[in-house]
Amino acid sequence: LTGVYCSLYQPVEGRLGPQPVVLDHTSGFEGLLFVDDDLLGVIGHSNFSSIRATTCVYKGKWAYEVLISSQGLMQIGWCTLNCRFNQEEGVGDTPDSYAYDGNRVRKWNVTTTNYGKSWAAGDIVSCLVDLDEGTITFCLNGQSLGTAFTNIKMGPGVAYFPAISLSFKESVAFNFGSRPLRYPLIPQENLQDLLKAHKLLGYMKNVLSSSVSLQEDRLLEKDCSLWRLHGEPTVLITLAHIFNQFAPLMCKVYLVEDVLMNFLLGILEGGGSVDEHPLIQQLLDLFWLLMEDYEVNECLKQLMMSLLRAYRFSPIIPDLGFQIHYLRLTTAILHHEKSRKYLLNNFTFDVLRSVVFFYIKTPLRVKEAGLEELIPTTWWPTHFDKEGKDEREPADESADERLRRRAYERGCQRLKKRIEVVEELQVQILKLLLNNKDKTTGEASRYIFLNKFRKFLQENASNRGQHPTALCPPEYMVCFLHRLITAVRASWDEGNRKSPGSVSSEEAYVPPQLFYNGKVDYFDLQRLGGLLSHLKKTLKDDLASKANIIIDPAEIQTTSMDDLDEDEESGAAQRPFGAAAMGGALARPSWLSSPTLGRANRFLSTAAVSLMTPRRPLTQPEKVKVRTLAVEQRTEEDIEGSHGNDGLLLGRPLEEPDQPIADKSLLEIVDGIVMMYNLSVHQQLGKMVVVSDDVHEYAVALKDTEEKIARCPARRPDILEELQKSQKVFAEKLNHLSRRLAWINATIYSKDKMLDVYWLLCVCIRTIEHADNTGSLFAFCPEFYLNVAMNAYSALKNYFSPANSMEELPGYEETLTQLAAILAKHFADPRIVGTDIKDSLMQALASYVCYPQSLRAVERIPEEQRVAMMRNLLAPYEQRPWAQTNWILVRLWRGCGFGYRYTRLPHLLKTKPEDANLPSLQKPCPSLLLQRHMAELLSMDKDMAASFLNSVLNQLNWAFSEFIGMIQEIQQAAERPERNFVDTRQLKVCATCFDLSVSLLRVLEMTVTLVPEIFLDWSRPSAELLLRRLAQLLNQVLNRVTAEKNLFDRVVNLRLPGLESVDHYPILVAVTGILVRILVDGERQGISRAASVLLSDPCFQLHSIQHLLGEGGDSSSSSAAVTATTTATARPVIGSLGSSVAAPIPSAAGNTERKHFSLHPTSEEDLCPICYAHSISAIFKPCSHKSCKACINQHLMNNKDCFFCKATITGVEDYSKPATS
Repeated sequence: LTGVYCSLYQPVEGRLGPQPVVLDHTSGFEGLLFVDDDLLGVIGHSNFSSIRATTCVYKGKWAYEVLISSQGLMQIGWCTLNCRFNQEEGVGDTPDSYAYDGNRVRKWNVTTTNYGKSWAAGDIVSCLVDLDEGTITFCLNGQSLGTAFTNIKMGPGVAYFPAISLSFKESVAFNFGSRPLRYPLIPQENLQDLLKAHKLLGYMKNVLSSSVSLQEDRLLEKDCSLWRLHGEPTVLITLAHIFNQFAPLMCKVYLVEDVLMNFLLGILEGGGSVDEHPLIQQLLDLFWLLMEDYEVNECLKQLMMSLLRAYRFSPIIPDLGFQIHYLRLTTAILHHEKSRKYLLNNFTFDVLRSVVFFYIKTPLRVKEAGLEELIPTTWWPTHFDKEGKDEREPADESADERLRRRAYERGCQRLKKRIEVVEELQVQILKLLLNNKDKTTGEASRYIFLNKFRKFLQENASNRGQHPTALCPPEYMVCFLHRLITAVRASWDEGNRKSPGSVSSEEAYVPPQLFYNGKVDYFDLQRLGGLLSHLKKTLKDDLASKANIIIDPAEIQTTSMDDLDEDEESGAAQRPFGAAAMGGALARPSWLSSPTLGRANRFLSTAAVSLMTPRRPLTQPEKVKVRTLAVEQRTEEDIEGSHGNDGLLLGRPLEEPDQPIADKSLLEIVDGIVMMYNLSVHQQLGKMVVVSDDVHEYAVALKDTEEKIARCPARRPDILEELQKSQKVFAEKLNHLSRRLAWINATIYSKDKMLDVYWLLCVCIRTIEHADNTGSLFAFCPEFYLNVAMNAYSALKNYFSPANSMEELPGYEETLTQLAAILAKHFADPRIVGTDIKDSLMQALASYVCYPQSLRAVERIPEEQRVAMMRNLLAPYEQRPWAQTNWILVRLWRGCGFGYRYTRLPHLLKTKPEDANLPSLQKPCPSLLLQRHMAELLSMDKDMAASFLNSVLNQLNWAFSEFIGMIQEIQQAAERPERNFVDTRQLKVCATCFDLSVSLLRVLEMTVTLVPEIFLDWSRPSAELLLRRLAQLLNQVLNRVTAEKNLFDRVVNLRLPGLESVDHYPILVAVTGILVRILVDGERQGISRAASVLLSDPCFQLHSIQHLLGEGGDSSSSSAAVTATTTATARPVIGSLGSSVAAPIPSAAGNTERKHFSLHPTSEEDLCPICYAHSISAIFKPCSHKSCKACINQHLMNNKDCFFCKATITGVEDYSKPATS
């Protein structure tokens, strides 16, 4: 390589474009990428993304460098402006672009040939273009790989941009010359500056370690750690001279990175704790003393950026040495008070990626992290129980397996210890930022941190879904959350030791005042009771009486006026109340996403809150206006409060204990931590479970393959060879994955992390309990507290599992009970309005009752709460989402019904469940206690029982009719001659309607079993009617399902994917359960009533009952299946069922109770005009229209208007046809 290559920064002829040279993140990219704040680092975020720089070159010799921070698929080089890239083609795939790819060791220019060497994380690639000769060359770590391309296109209109294409999650950092090139190919004029800076730093070190002895007139050596700023004037003047030369150099980025950072790292090289190196503190003192402020600011900022870059891109080696190295220097710099505050104010959180300091990146490839040396022996579970879950300590583990497992566990421990060193340093950094004692140089660090942290949360909460690049990536959030919890708890407990009466961090919670006194900004996040402006209007009297907070009427006026303007602007008169909180993302109401700044400020400077002092008579409350401040302007006093001012805890309700909790700033940080978990941490925890799922799947596949090899016949060596190939692939993949899993378990799912999430769960539970005590003010609590309580529990249960079990957590049983009480109380709480949060609560309760340990927790909550929960579950189904509550009732019954002890349907036992952890696939665990409450409620409250059952029957009627309608469509589609596909969504809806019908039938079975008198005791007002409706529906279901070769049969036999659960067994067993209960197990009178009603129903068909009993000419396969699968104990019962149905037939016609049914109508005019099945037997008052009693009674349960004329019916009288002469 002859001649001088210039970096793109040098002011030489031949380049076009702005200074500084950065990546073109506005127009020069394709695909989705994350670009760093300095616009030099980039991470691929789609299949194959490309980006180019802002500057191009058209003559001369030019070079730039790329730091490879992950060694995957990338193509790096040069392209012209007319290259068009897409998700498949990148740099080097078009005619005028040229690239080197060290992953596949090739060069690319439309075609590809072998070239160069393979790269690894941490390598530097130099890309050189010579536009005089027309050649492109690449170097790896300073070694030339030879000329890659010659005769490249040149001439007028052709200019080359640095460019890169990278695949998903690969990352690099560019250096276009803003810092010195690591392998300069240039006699740089910068070289003099480098040497000069090195020398000056050496002089400085010498001066600090010597002192002038006046007696002997000579210099003496002394330990530089003894040096003080207020020392000898001679030394200071000397240093001032040095700084005169040194300060201007420190404004150049590359000198800060190359000289200063390496010099400071060298000081720390010797090991020992950071505090043992006072030289760094002294240098920083000198910087602030002898340099201009703007020079120090620029220098510190660049130093931190360089540290960030170095920390983020340094390769992972087994002892994490690089990471520890850079974190130690960061800690040392932040130890310096003035520097720390400057950086907090201007760097931390402003540079969004600064949370990178708390992140430990996961190695993409096991090799690069040296995990093979650290964990030489790999292991994975090989024993699985019936459900396919792995057993923790299998009894039949062989000695060899046990040795391997223990060796693997030891390797995991070694890895965890190394990671803990890094985590400890990260926590130390946060403790420095949380320092609230350093008030000598202005405001304490903690309050600057707090305001920045709040702003960081706001950016992440309000940008969801709009600018994904502006968000903090979830993997950073997870690590930041854990370090912050550790640091906050340490600060909390330290404060607790100093003031003995306060609450320990074990008992931490966020007091409810924070939610309504307007001191903490919750942006536009949804509250439990709806929008804040609405709550302030409706609850202002409660705020005044309970919390002494008076909302300024003018302030309510302005919000409501603004809301109106906004509605007109956006044309949205209808305001969305529910926000899509499920994905952690909150849909912003249309009127909040307005670009007008006034709006943003109004929501930042929350309510103008006034205070009244309760000691004076309440006639003329003295209003004290409290300053309302935007987040950034709050001072320590606004947060902590001072004499007679509660700060953040203004407006304590009477229900709250009057004891100090902790520093109020810590309360706000804890509140922020909960919000952070809700924003993205929970999703990320769920995402990382994939690795352990993969290990499980491969382990099952490997075991399967090994069993096949054992069974493979000797005469088929070809099959054996294929099986052995598969075995090898699976084993290799498992070796890789088990090491990767060890890393993930240490960084994300370790025991300490589990305890952090558990602590968060307990904080949420206590916060909700305290807020709940404030009565109507509970509506101000933000929705995310309930979301986090439910999500943290599910994370503990599902994500941390095989490695750490939830049962080992301290106070686990009690926490489960508290959470159960919250779910039981709030799923039907009128103070909660958001439909999404209501749904989430309902789903959480539904999955809670599926698992034995959480169901026992529900049974442990106080009795009145249990009864109230059951009463809410038994409310009529019309006015609410009933499918969920119905499912809860079914789970409480499952295991008690007729033929209802199965976990999975008998005909599906041979197939493998997709996910054995699903709530619906848990073994039945009925709750006899809650069943007893249900029975008591239904038998005591007759009106409630009637309306509940009536609504269940209505929904069953609807669900089964829908189901029949859909299978008719499916059947027609299947019979058409042309090839066609039934829409999978339709199949799903069809299966859902079937499952709903079965579960509604099971709820009816449960009711009939627990309180048969609702149907059979005819002294109750609506019992007879309910029994008639029940009989009618049962007959309809039976006729549809049991008819030979009918529609149902044909659709079941099609065995369509998606309709696996639709089968004769579940629905017939449910119907049989009800019939057995009313026709066999009841007392004599009840049985005869039930039988006569069943037989007198116009839809009754004897062959349906015969089908159930497996009698009849041709016993179809399905009925045989029913009788085969019903338990042996049920056989005699079904036998007696036959006789009890047969016996009352003769008496039914002559039964006096049924008089109006036995009259044979003489003409059609005498039939009821609604059902045409019975004679007219009732006349309505006042309009005198007529129908049979069954029809009008059923109608009156839902509606009081006449069928025919819509007049309100006041009474119904018996009607008998006058005798004709």
